[in-house]
Amino acid sequence: MTDRDELGNSVLRSAARLTRWASRNATFDVPMAQTRLLALVEELGPARISALAEADHCSQPTMSTQVQRLETEGWTERVPDPSDARASLVSLTAAGAAALSRARRARLDALSPAFDQLDADSLARLGEAVKALDDLLARASSSTAAESAA
Repeated sequence: MTDRDELGNSVLRSAARLTRWASRNATFDVPMAQTRLLALVEELGPARISALAEADHCSQPTMSTQVQRLETEGWTERVPDPSDARASLVSLTAAGAAALSRARRARLDALSPAFDQLDADSLARLGEAVKALDDLLARASSSTAAESAA
């Protein structure tokens, strides 16, 4: 394994551990699985069930069931697909955006005491790390899009 591979694994492992830690230590009014799906709908924008299932690596029936739960809560809605009248797109509602915001706030509240212990240099380094992660994600996303187009 190369140093680059080890760095990549470390980045993924640390990001996942931080997310899991914040989720475990947060007080939610939105179930974590539903929060994750709300975030996916927000990220993809209005999307077909098939696109959500593919992005979440699950079957279409499983995704349909999960989306129905969100619809029951009023957090998502199905809107007509402008490119295909027979299909619909799953879209985040204002209530869904608010639920997602509450869940994110809960995780941030769990993490805030640790942030309070950091000095200005550590906070600046974290800010630079976030920029680097955002850049890495943008590059990964653009290379995936280019591969899909090819």
